[in-house]
Amino acid sequence: AEERGSAAKYVITLSRSLIEPFLAFSPRRDLREQAFKAWISRGENGGASDNRAIIAEMLKLRRERAHLLGYKTFADYKLENTMAKTTANVRALLNEVWPAAKARALQEREKLQAIAQREGANITIEPWDWRYYAERVRKAEYDLDESEVKPYLPLDNVIEAAFYVAGRLFGLSFSERPDVPVYHPDVRAFEVTDSAGNHVGLFLGDYFARPSKRSGAWKSTFRRQERLAGDIRPIVVNVMNFAKGSGDTPALLSFDDARTLFHEFGHALHSLLSNVTYPSISGTSVARDFVELPSQLYEHWLLTPEVLRKFARHYRTDEPMPAHMIEKLRAASTFNQGFATVEYLSSAIVDIEFHSELYDDQEPIAFEQSVLERIGMPREIVMRHRSPHFLHIFSGDGYSAGYYSYLWSEVLDADAFAAFEETGDVFDPDTAARLKEFIYSAGGLRKEEEAYKAFRGRLPTVEGLLKKRGFVA
Repeated sequence: AEERGSAAKYVITLSRSLIEPFLAFSPRRDLREQAFKAWISRGENGGASDNRAIIAEMLKLRRERAHLLGYKTFADYKLENTMAKTTANVRALLNEVWPAAKARALQEREKLQAIAQREGANITIEPWDWRYYAERVRKAEYDLDESEVKPYLPLDNVIEAAFYVAGRLFGLSFSERPDVPVYHPDVRAFEVTDSAGNHVGLFLGDYFARPSKRSGAWKSTFRRQERLAGDIRPIVVNVMNFAKGSGDTPALLSFDDARTLFHEFGHALHSLLSNVTYPSISGTSVARDFVELPSQLYEHWLLTPEVLRKFARHYRTDEPMPAHMIEKLRAASTFNQGFATVEYLSSAIVDIEFHSELYDDQEPIAFEQSVLERIGMPREIVMRHRSPHFLHIFSGDGYSAGYYSYLWSEVLDADAFAAFEETGDVFDPDTAARLKEFIYSAGGLRKEEEAYKAFRGRLPTVEGLLKKRGFVA
């Protein structure tokens, strides 16, 4: 409020990292509804910031582009150089997971409704209620209050944890370099070296929200690794939108925030560890449905007991996170996964159908709703990214007809982490060496399925994903 010159005590901006905690913790149902409706209607309120006509034009031009290049649909064009290869294969994966995810979400809804009634709320669960009552269920079933977890996850500790895992797996070290010029005072620069002390690259961390930033979290590459014009080392940045601390309280992360930091750092490592000749195949220059493997796989190490014991420490007392809290975090990792999977899958399904033969210049919001009706979208859940603000697929071509790739990559990451678990050591040196050689440092040297088989010895199956999300025992 103070930053914006408002006389109000508090101001909530429509950033996911601020809205989601508000929806989870605010007891004011009227304000939750107001905030939620503002959040999901971004980009369709008329005026200069209304995106509906823009996305309709983009979809039309994408289809024309595909036709000019000899493809039946834009999805056919985008999928040609992916692991999935065809729209049919994408639909097969999404349709295989959707029934289990929806069934779990409906079970979760009943729990939310029950706890609301026990607490005397004479309501029917609506989308703006889900996160609030999910937090109540989480607390009741796991006795895990997110506000009790955050003091054990100061931002600096989580950064150090990400660095530690990179050291254990890949022999990397990170030294802060305050002398390196950066583009904003909040940005921190770190020199990255290998186990022999050789310079690997430069890593920048831009962690805090500010008005000039778009929402979300991402990795960008300022300079790619290559050897075509000499030994060129990479410069990469992780950008987040965490809330700053206040007074003597540092920035404290939710567990989801910490997972996001590990995720984006996995992308950064994919660029930092790159070891190829040509810049066109450097780092993350791989198929869209493979690029999330290094990032999603890296998230697994956050939940390992060793990492939590070492770095999840109270910001005031330096006491480690209690063992019972760690166990509850692990047990709660499959909590609310029906909801999370449904909101993601619905976005992925709408994306692939926007770019398939089913879309034929319909009004985008009407088409979105028709797809959701066809798949039986639960009314209490809204797409993770509704079309007018679906940056992944409309701010550029990066994830257009490719949002499914997070799930495709999760099939890979669940199977890949199992390779470590099967050895009895989540930092197993031999497995880590194969991971570095064939995945993190290889860029686009090999076809993605060949790279994965070289690491794992076989292609993955979906069972690991269903188990990871708690849909099967």
